[in-house]
Amino acid sequence: MTCSASTTLTWIHLQKLVALAFLSPIAARANSMTSMFLAGGPTEGKYLAHWPEYFIVAEAPGGELMGYIMGKAEGSVAREEWHGHVTALSVAPEFRRLGLAAKLMELLEEISERKGGFFVDLFVRVSNQVAVNMYKQLGYSVYRTVIEYYSASNGEPDEDAYDMRKALSRDTEKKSIIPLPHPVRPEDIE
Repeated sequence: MTCSASTTLTWIHLQKLVALAFLSPIAARANSMTSMFLAGGPTEGKYLAHWPEYFIVAEAPGGELMGYIMGKAEGSVAREEWHGHVTALSVAPEFRRLGLAAKLMELLEEISERKGGFFVDLFVRVSNQVAVNMYKQLGYSVYRTVIEYYSASNGEPDEDAYDMRKALSRDTEKKSIIPLPHPVRPEDIE
């Protein structure tokens, strides 16, 4: 089974975003994301108001939530750092390995192309090799390692992240994906 023609891909509206906070099995992640996307100061939160085109959900024919992707556009055009950013990508376990994550990523990349982005980036836990391998299959490469990017709970140590990138057509020389030779810390990320 693959991501079929009967799968509905739509942009998220406010009611759908709130509904995500209460749906299972990806509810926990959606719930924590909801406040981030609706509240916050001028540089955080309010994602939905600023970048509604970067919020896409996939629904099964019966209306069941299959997955979603949320992102934004950010960076500097002058420094050739204007890009699309994947903030969250989640697919419910029963809908994995159908090509849905790849389709959602493709849509976000297309939006970033239309906005004149040089690349698309995302952060992923170093330990999440399933996701790292999936992103590599989609053409992403590790740009840099960010030390202790993810905060741990229950006394566990913080976890490193990979900042993975995929160059878009505007980056003809692929400068945006040349890996950094050394790791960075979260406070070093612009």
